Amino acid sequence: MTYVPRQQSMWRADGELRQFFVYIVSNTSMTLYTGVTNHLQRRVRAHKDGEGSEFTSRYHIDRLVYFETFDLVVDAIAREKQIKGMTRAKKIALIKSVNPTWRDLSDDFS
Repeated sequence: MTYVPRQQSMWRADGELRQFFVYIVSNTSMTLYTGVTNHLQRRVRAHKDGEGSEFTSRYHIDRLVYFETFDLVVDAIAREKQIKGMTRAKKIALIKSVNPTWRDLSDDFS
């Protein structure tokens, strides 16, 4: 018998479409951190408040410089692993391809 994981609903309890995000946050020294979350605004707020992770807190990594959106968590996790496996130069090129000035994209959150 083959195990088939239960597919989660595409909708959250609050009626919003369920989405997953792969993101890269940075600091003024361009130190990078890649993560995955199901609530990008909340996760970025945690980084800004110094509660994101021990690494991001220690190095004050709190500027959202890149993100991608996925419908399935397995796809988001696979992409996170792919990005984490990239060289620093490739990560920087990825960021610059959509955010050449390294602007904090969370400034666009309402």
